[in-house]
Amino acid sequence: MPLAFLSADRDTAATGQDVVPPHPDPSKWRRPYRLGPWRVGIAAFTLLIAAYMLISALIIAVAGTLAGATATVAIAALTILFSLRLLRMGVWVSSRGLRRVGLLTTRTLRWRDIARISTVQQPVRWLGLPRSVQGQAVQIELRQGEPLAPLLTDHSVDFLGRRDLFERAADVLEAWAAENRH
Repeated sequence: MPLAFLSADRDTAATGQDVVPPHPDPSKWRRPYRLGPWRVGIAAFTLLIAAYMLISALIIAVAGTLAGATATVAIAALTILFSLRLLRMGVWVSSRGLRRVGLLTTRTLRWRDIARISTVQQPVRWLGLPRSVQGQAVQIELRQGEPLAPLLTDHSVDFLGRRDLFERAADVLEAWAAENRH
């Protein structure tokens, strides 16, 4: 028995209706690429550590030291916040502009402030570590102001070993910039 209501490719001939998926709202912020396995793995590992910390807090609370349990819960909460922020990091686009979300900071640029987005060959950091390797980076040039660090690189946690997805994400970013720049 097919469950057509659960699948995206349902049979429209059987229902007699044309089902057109809704076009996403261009004013909402969206990531133009999927998260990489490295980022998801690191976040999952930190959430696992937070779960163990919460179990430890329960054991500490039952043992009788409430101050120790409170401190352990606070550290677990910070670990959970870290992993959620790690999943949120990256480049986001909307019709209003481009947003770069970092671990501690977020910077939003309007499309009219961006002169050009291009892919260049240059030394890039491997997995965000100090080690540099030759790779590709998506650079952003502002109409005025200081130059920015690369938006994306093909050796980052989202694109390591997934060069075709990096090229697709770079193309999508360049298309968004060309479409929304005034």
